[in-house]
Amino acid sequence: MARRTKKTAGFAPAGPTPSGSKPAANPGPMDAAGRAAAIDGYLADYARLDTLRFITCGSVDDGKSTLIGRLLWDSKALFDDQVSALKSDSKRLGTQGGAIDYALLVDGLSAEREQGITIDVAYRFFSTERRRFIVADTPGHEQYTRNMATGASTAEVAIILVDAKQGVLSQTKRHSFIASLMGIRHVVLAVNKMDLVGHSREVFDRIVDDYRHVSARLAFASVTPIPLSALNGDNVMIRSGTMPWYRGPTLLAYLESVEVRGTEDVRPLRLPVQWVNRPNSQFRGFCGMVASGHVTPGQEVRVLPAGVTAVVKEVLVGDLAVTGAPADTSVTVTLDREVDASRGDMIVTADSPCEVADQFEAEVVWMDAQPGHVGRGYLLRAASGSANATITDIRGRINMATLDEVPTRQLELNDIGTVKVSLDHDLPFDPYSSCHETGSFVLIDRFTNATVGAGMIRHALRRAKNIHRQALSVDRASRELLNGHHARCAWLTGLSGSGKSTIANRVEQFLHARGIRTYLLDGDNVRHGLNRDLGFTDADRVENIRRVAEVARLMVDAGLVVLTSFISPFRAEREMARRLFAPGEFVEVFVDVPLDVAESRDPKGLYRKARKGEIPNFTGINSPYERPEHPELHLHGDAISLDESAARVIASLGFGS
Repeated sequence: MARRTKKTAGFAPAGPTPSGSKPAANPGPMDAAGRAAAIDGYLADYARLDTLRFITCGSVDDGKSTLIGRLLWDSKALFDDQVSALKSDSKRLGTQGGAIDYALLVDGLSAEREQGITIDVAYRFFSTERRRFIVADTPGHEQYTRNMATGASTAEVAIILVDAKQGVLSQTKRHSFIASLMGIRHVVLAVNKMDLVGHSREVFDRIVDDYRHVSARLAFASVTPIPLSALNGDNVMIRSGTMPWYRGPTLLAYLESVEVRGTEDVRPLRLPVQWVNRPNSQFRGFCGMVASGHVTPGQEVRVLPAGVTAVVKEVLVGDLAVTGAPADTSVTVTLDREVDASRGDMIVTADSPCEVADQFEAEVVWMDAQPGHVGRGYLLRAASGSANATITDIRGRINMATLDEVPTRQLELNDIGTVKVSLDHDLPFDPYSSCHETGSFVLIDRFTNATVGAGMIRHALRRAKNIHRQALSVDRASRELLNGHHARCAWLTGLSGSGKSTIANRVEQFLHARGIRTYLLDGDNVRHGLNRDLGFTDADRVENIRRVAEVARLMVDAGLVVLTSFISPFRAEREMARRLFAPGEFVEVFVDVPLDVAESRDPKGLYRKARKGEIPNFTGINSPYERPEHPELHLHGDAISLDESAARVIASLGFGS
């Protein structure tokens, strides 16, 4: 194993103290027992150190990676092979004219080294006599904002770098806003590259004043400005003689002394259940990591969302029974009585429970190239479980130039917006400002399994609790009995010109002749009334299908056979429509014809106009059509007759041919 570049005396913790005191002199050779005792003592001292997680962020080329590299170098947290590789890489790449380029310690991707930028979040670990540190180097480019949000989600302190020559930029505001949004309360305003402005106090004071106007609108508890030169090490670990006018702490001294904890144990207990351990009939334990508070035997708790209460009988860490466990501890708890709890439930303090709701308002950082639309459904995953989720409203997005909220109908990649989310069942949660662990969530695309958004819950939508389903004496079964047939929805989808409307019309003719009560919802007809206010943007198309699906559901509840004829180009919206119906009630019919066949038919001349650029967002030409993957019925509209197509649809609805 490579040897540390620093010399240790009796395994003393790494790095000098903030005052610059030197390590004790080497006491000389030790016998085996002495070495073992020294090792044990060092490990015990090291285990008692607390850990601070912080991020570096800012605009492009502000020196984030260089600063972290300098911290690692000055704190002697490098092995000999790392030092050799750094010197070799610095000489080979020549980014600092042969001198050491500290950024290479962090920028590990070849694209980062070639372009001199940070792309992905890089984590590094180091320690001093006072603390252990986990530092995340986050990207500065706007297109990697989602990566920065990822790094900020677990940090307690943010070092926001500003280039002394550039001053406060748009990305400075963006990253400050995200840091505040993610609950970071302590910020270092690191005014870097002071050597390039002659170590000017006037430049430093001007930047600090500019940033004060930014931070005044954010929820920071403290902002500590520090002038420094990461490349030269000025005020990083050792106080700079080039800026005698600065009397504040060095960066490392600040990181060693800043107090960021103290609320975890006084917060109410939050224990998301991750697994129910029942090896035999004599034992039933609820396993999970304590998100906040403290769990102890004899404590009265409540299991949400059911709301039942019990008393903690035993707390286990591994196989060992303990007298209590604080936040961030993985535990198994047993209760004094049987309760119906499973993965996704939450064990909380009985007299200070969290909220339970199926609708809430949240801030979302959008992380996907595909925009987020009102009405589109996703899978939501949170500490308390998962649920089917729909964005029901987008109140606006943040304009990073002004930090004001501006109206929008969709969220683009790296946007930060305020949304309303509706779930298909209740979930327990806390506002993110009260507990990050139980107030955060991610949105996942059902088809790609990609994480499309990271959210922070603001509050429940109370009005949802004032709405209850009215019990009706005449139900759907009664209506079906009166009609003499079951109700279904046939959802015909395909390109314009595929023959959807023609087939749906023939199906309705056949069913009507047999005395079956039907209704045909056609795309063009609906846009003359119900959806006349909608255009053909992606957001409007999503809303168009959402409304039609809700109407179709009501008509099926009325006992009718509903036929819909819509291009409905997006899988997500067709899946949303399907989820409104019980199994077997929804029949997806894919009317499949090649594009050239559909275009040759062109009964309304739409393809010709789209080819000329007169119709934007026309499906198949300049807007995509996402083919159904598993439709109940796949019709090749160019290969079978109209009557045969209609007969197959009728059979799929359960009425025979």
